Amino acid sequence: MPSIKNVGEKIRQVREMKNINIEELAIRSNLDSEQIVQIEENKVIPSLAPLIKIARSLGVRLGTFLDDSEQLGPVVTLAGEEKKGASFSNKNLKARSHMDFFALASDKAGRHMEPFIVDIKPGEANDYMLSSHEGEEFIYVLEGSVEINYGKDVYVLQVGDSIYYDSIVNHNVHVHAEQPSKILAVVYAPF
Repeated sequence: MPSIKNVGEKIRQVREMKNINIEELAIRSNLDSEQIVQIEENKVIPSLAPLIKIARSLGVRLGTFLDDSEQLGPVVTLAGEEKKGASFSNKNLKARSHMDFFALASDKAGRHMEPFIVDIKPGEANDYMLSSHEGEEFIYVLEGSVEINYGKDVYVLQVGDSIYYDSIVNHNVHVHAEQPSKILAVVYAPF
């Protein structure tokens, strides 16, 4: 999986290839044009929600920005061989990161799901902004405990607990007891 630096470059390349200017992409994705500029110039680390909105607005899979190679058959990822993906922040215009994503299927071509192992670090209260995007998410807690704000509800999950939800509802995932946590997350974003 490419570094987060390559994600901004890939977004810019796809946008230019499709002859879409930044203002038009901002309108299509319902994002601020300054946010798109900062993502393309690698000045901010985006959350998944804006990446999904940008992918849909450009008519490509989320994986288009995250893939390095294209494997048509099954992809096996052995323990310890997860690919370091990107770090994401839930702040729209700040570069602080509290989630590190390790891709489990970045080599799979044409996939519709994005499976990750995610290391979640304690953050500041203002890191926990709610976001929404099309699709669904499945989370399984591997270590620690996590708190999920989902709409007006709050769920606290411990090791072995899981949740499956519609991502269109405002949500946020963060540590619960201010201790680092690890989850298996599978994100589905319809194309």
